[in-house]
Amino acid sequence: MFEKFPKIELHLHLDGSVRVETVTELLHTNDDISSFMIAPSRCKNLDEYLTKFQMPIDVMQTSSNLERIAFELAEDLEKDNVIYAEVRFAPMFHTKKGLSMKKVIQDVLRGFHRGNVHINLILCMMRGEDFSTNKEVIDLACQFYHSGVCAVDLAGSEAKYPVMLYKDLFSYAKEKGIPFTIHAGEAASYSSVRNALQLGASRIGHGIHAIEDDSLIRDLCEKKILLEVCPTSNVQTHVVSSYEEHPISLLSHLGVLVHVNTDNRTVSNITLTDEYEKLFKAFSFTKEDFIKMNKDAIACSFLSLEEKQKLYTSFLSQL
Repeated sequence: MFEKFPKIELHLHLDGSVRVETVTELLHTNDDISSFMIAPSRCKNLDEYLTKFQMPIDVMQTSSNLERIAFELAEDLEKDNVIYAEVRFAPMFHTKKGLSMKKVIQDVLRGFHRGNVHINLILCMMRGEDFSTNKEVIDLACQFYHSGVCAVDLAGSEAKYPVMLYKDLFSYAKEKGIPFTIHAGEAASYSSVRNALQLGASRIGHGIHAIEDDSLIRDLCEKKILLEVCPTSNVQTHVVSSYEEHPISLLSHLGVLVHVNTDNRTVSNITLTDEYEKLFKAFSFTKEDFIKMNKDAIACSFLSLEEKQKLYTSFLSQL
């Protein structure tokens, strides 16, 4: 039903979206490695889900592999009729064989540029990483800003590393004029979302625990903060118990800006078309609902005003 619908994707991890057949080839194995890269529909916990990233990261350590994997993701997005995407990854994870973080970013951008979909990078700082490495991520975002990089993010174990531990880093990002989104309200309570807002986040990755606090809901509505919602991932990691109990419908009804994303196309074994179909079945979301979500996503993207206007026109022309 939604295969040909034009889509925007704002919350998508590169290392969680690598083709199984590509990793199989790069590892020179004949074994079936799908179980090492695709999470079960119901994981024991978030830790089990996160184990599925290790094998792709192991092969994402050379320039040729990074470029190939980025290009293949661009192909997969085009097949899913995604017309604009902001793809995130942590460049420090890909330096094990001597590549600099700068070179890693260049290699990924080269792969994206070979594709037919407009893709920008969001560079992830990591919870638990040292200050200097995360600061370098911001400096690299400055270097590549408006040249393929559009923002920074904070990812990793939200429960173990509260967002306020990174206050100085986000102050530095604001000082440098780099916008940011923050993973918050996924594995921690609504207070994590509130803290992310206090630090100046333009968007929130996941953020669904915001439903627990009425005043926070009002703040999200007033400030027009978009939640990058990833329903399948949330069900898999026990953030919610089922699709039918996911708060995306209620959040939308309350006026919060929400947008549907896949999070990790391979780990969650999902496409954006699949996500739309699942939400259609669970909540009877209509084409008009998805049109509004994508319009809000364009407005809240990290594109320039001129680029947003062009994307908006392109989106409407493909409906």
